[in-house]
Amino acid sequence: MRTWLIRGRWLLIALTIARCGPVESLWATTGQKQVLTLYSTRRDAQIVVVGDRELPRILERGLPGGLDYYSEFIDRARFPQADYQEGFRDFLRLKYKDQRFDLVIAMGDIPLEFVERNRDVLFSDTPVVFFADRPSRRRLANATGVSARLNLTDTVALATELQPDLKHVFVISGAGDPDETFERTARAQLQSFEPRLKISYLSGLPTSDLERRLRWLPPHSMVYYLVVDRDGANQNFHPLEYLDRVTAVANAPVYCWVDSAMEHAIVGGSLKDQVVQTHAMGALALQVLGGQRADTIPLVTSDLNVRQVDWRQLRRWGISEARVPAGVLVRFREPSAWDRYRWYILAAFAIFMAQTALIAGLLVQRTRRRYAEEQLRRHQAELLASYERLRDLGGRLLNAQETERARIARELHDDISQQMALLEIDLELLGRTAQGADAGLAGEALNRAQSVARSVHDLSHRLHPAKLRLIGLVAALHGLQREMSSSDIAIAFTHDNIPGTLPPDLTVCVFRVVQEALQNALKYSRARHVSVNMSGGANELALTIADDGQGFDVSSAWGKGLGLISMTERLEAIGGTLEIRSQPGTGTHLELRVPLRIAPDTETVAV
Repeated sequence: MRTWLIRGRWLLIALTIARCGPVESLWATTGQKQVLTLYSTRRDAQIVVVGDRELPRILERGLPGGLDYYSEFIDRARFPQADYQEGFRDFLRLKYKDQRFDLVIAMGDIPLEFVERNRDVLFSDTPVVFFADRPSRRRLANATGVSARLNLTDTVALATELQPDLKHVFVISGAGDPDETFERTARAQLQSFEPRLKISYLSGLPTSDLERRLRWLPPHSMVYYLVVDRDGANQNFHPLEYLDRVTAVANAPVYCWVDSAMEHAIVGGSLKDQVVQTHAMGALALQVLGGQRADTIPLVTSDLNVRQVDWRQLRRWGISEARVPAGVLVRFREPSAWDRYRWYILAAFAIFMAQTALIAGLLVQRTRRRYAEEQLRRHQAELLASYERLRDLGGRLLNAQETERARIARELHDDISQQMALLEIDLELLGRTAQGADAGLAGEALNRAQSVARSVHDLSHRLHPAKLRLIGLVAALHGLQREMSSSDIAIAFTHDNIPGTLPPDLTVCVFRVVQEALQNALKYSRARHVSVNMSGGANELALTIADDGQGFDVSSAWGKGLGLISMTERLEAIGGTLEIRSQPGTGTHLELRVPLRIAPDTETVAV
């Protein structure tokens, strides 16, 4: 009765689909390639997600005429039942009765077995590309495929490297027929690890019992998750969703054998790469769809396993990354601050080093500058000391010069002038007594003696004008004006606000400077008029001497004569300044300024 119900259900589905037969027939006439892929998993299994995403993409890229792609799913739990196989076969025959496939892809051992049993009925002349977990005992006609042995041992081997103290392995599988197949394969492959490792198989347990066991696993353990489609309480599960429950409760690291488990909190393992598997199938499918007979294409035997670990789970279980063997892919590693900001760090370091070098350079430069400034200050101090010594020496020389002039003037006045006066008297007496020619000669000698006396008197006065101390600077300059004025040159002297008492050194200095300037004007300027103006202020005495002569080049003339140097040295000795402005053809202008210090004990009076 149950068999007839199953057949009736499949026939009802097939009759419903058969109504769409004309449409399918129209699709078949378009020239597009028709491809059917058979799976033995749920529609939401990871291999289906990867296969139905990658296979159409691979095939469409290599088929210029386009592609019609179909997927069907065999219930692996019921596949051992003959009536299920018969019903599924009738379903496909009715659904695709007007469809001629260019290729059938059998994705796994169960689809390959189904195609082999029903090929004459469903796909008599259709080429087949298959994937098999174990080598086939015989090869189908017009078929090729990829064979990759299910490798469950390498995951445990990797776990022993990550956990050197590993002692217990707990293998989890479900209660369905496919789950039992996985358990049998695991027992056969993992027995090589015994007795070094104690391997326990937690197979077909109710979920509550399994979770209770996983919470209290002994130390130095690992959990090896195979697959659970149905548990011991006859409840069906999605294998990856069940894996999430296992990793949530287990108190030991969880490993697996397929890469679809990688994002479900497992540490890792030697994982079958389903994308690589799908690409290998797609490459063979393109060769067949391109016109090559399938059984002329060699079978591909490949190792699809890739050792990989989850960096986050390594940290969760305290497994040092240094234990990860070379060549193992470390996924989901969170980039460190160096990985994230390496270029920023390098740029900041470069800027920091540049700033450090700049600061160091500035510090060196500052040290050198301070040293240079210190050297300069020392040299300036030495130069100032030398200048002060020279200035003091110049002042002493000028004072000695004035003293010597005064001595010579006194000698001329007191000695030679007196002797000349006596000589004049003698010559005058001689002239009175002489007769004839002798009287004329005596008179001539008297005149010459009087001329020499006047010259000595004038020389004595110029060397040391004694009246300068008696009558003051203004009166002395008036006298100098009268003495040096002539019919060839007119000298004008004006003054304003001159203090009644002036220090002797200032009086002598100003007088000598005016005297030297007027002598230079008389000798070299060829001027017709010379003006001397002296004015006093609160703190200084200013004096200007100007002529309308031929002028001269001050820079070239400086240092060639003693006059300008003498005037400058005299003024510097009392803190005064001298400015000379002159050019050829424009006359000469001298302006001197001296600090004014009142000498109250001086008896000179300005007139």
